[in-house]
Amino acid sequence: MTATPAVDGWFTTGEEPTLLASRCTDCANLVFPPVSSDAASFCRNPACSGTENETVPLSRRGVVWSYTDAQYQPPAPFVPATDPFQPFALAAVELPEGLVVLGQVADGFGVADLKVGDEVEVVVETLNTDETGERSIWRWKPVSDEQAEVA
Repeated sequence: MTATPAVDGWFTTGEEPTLLASRCTDCANLVFPPVSSDAASFCRNPACSGTENETVPLSRRGVVWSYTDAQYQPPAPFVPATDPFQPFALAAVELPEGLVVLGQVADGFGVADLKVGDEVEVVVETLNTDETGERSIWRWKPVSDEQAEVA
């Protein structure tokens, strides 16, 4: 079985995964999630009439802007990783580019491990597994003090 991204084109995998955004080639406006290639091609900035976007990587690290936990099982197409459902943490992370991106927090971390202003980084983990293989997704992992000093 092979691991494939649950959402194609939103993030890279490998040792240093990154989220991918679309950037308008006229005004440099960034949007996440990235604009689908089959979507209408226009800049999401209402002050710009640009029609071309390019895919660019976002910073791997950001700071917690807000966070909460999901105490209930989301509806389909969500596939719970455990049965019975286990709550998980969500973080809204502000990236240096000025975007705030919502995502699950890495396995093993919860709201008790987070506070506003904490540094986190993108990691890729298994979302679920089915008969065709693993589905991976990006998550936010708290950066330890030692890791933050190295960066």
